[in-house]
Amino acid sequence: MNQQKLPNATAVLVLGIVSIVGCCCYGVLGLIAGIVGLVLYKKDIALYNANPSLYSDYSNLNTGRILCIIGLILSALYLVINIIFIAVFGLEAISDQELMQEKLRELLGQ
Repeated sequence: MNQQKLPNATAVLVLGIVSIVGCCCYGVLGLIAGIVGLVLYKKDIALYNANPSLYSDYSNLNTGRILCIIGLILSALYLVINIIFIAVFGLEAISDQELMQEKLRELLGQ
């Protein structure tokens, strides 16, 4: 029987890579790409489980899922760190380097 590739296996792999790289964009891009990748994974794994002998691209699909999960974790951590950073120092301190140094000195008690 002629095997077909899973329809979204490459897309899941690409979205997994984008989710890891996208965690540097304040975590938002990585979260979006990771979630979309996992939704596409769920659709393809249902196709694969229905008839495993018909599809041949399972390893790319599984690798993409792992990358999406790693990207989601990294993006979520980076987003939480940014939220804590804004809560502690304020939005003004992020844009002004002198104000940031002053707030760090206050925090360290110097």
